[in-house]
Amino acid sequence: MPRLTPFHLAIPVHDVAAARAFYGGVLGCPEGRSAERWVDFDLFGHQLVCHQVDGAAVRPPVAGDNPVDGHDVPVPHFGVVLEMRDWQALAERLRAAGTRFVIEPHIRFQGQPGEQATLFFLDPSGNALEFKAFADIEGQLFAK
Repeated sequence: MPRLTPFHLAIPVHDVAAARAFYGGVLGCPEGRSAERWVDFDLFGHQLVCHQVDGAAVRPPVAGDNPVDGHDVPVPHFGVVLEMRDWQALAERLRAAGTRFVIEPHIRFQGQPGEQATLFFLDPSGNALEFKAFADIEGQLFAK
């Protein structure tokens, strides 16, 4: 795999304070630059920017879903591929925080190419997130 560089993603939120509590508190993301209506987070080495957008709270959390290995995956969604131990720690952190999962932590494509641990949840503004992990990231991330 080529050396990866951090991605930058800007998402709408209905309340910057709620985003701080969730991304900073629940997920443990360090905070970077901020202003009254936006805040940068270090999302596992990637730059996530939460922009307060008027009316964001009333937008539907997802446009739809798509069936994947027996679960309805929310679309759109974003997240990070983690090392397995980091994914397990995050799953426990989310459970301890009382997170309501859209798709509970589980192993998807079990015994098949691309086998992966995955979980889905929504942030306070309805943005869908997926975090996943592979026993062998380099060999399985793009397996067919």
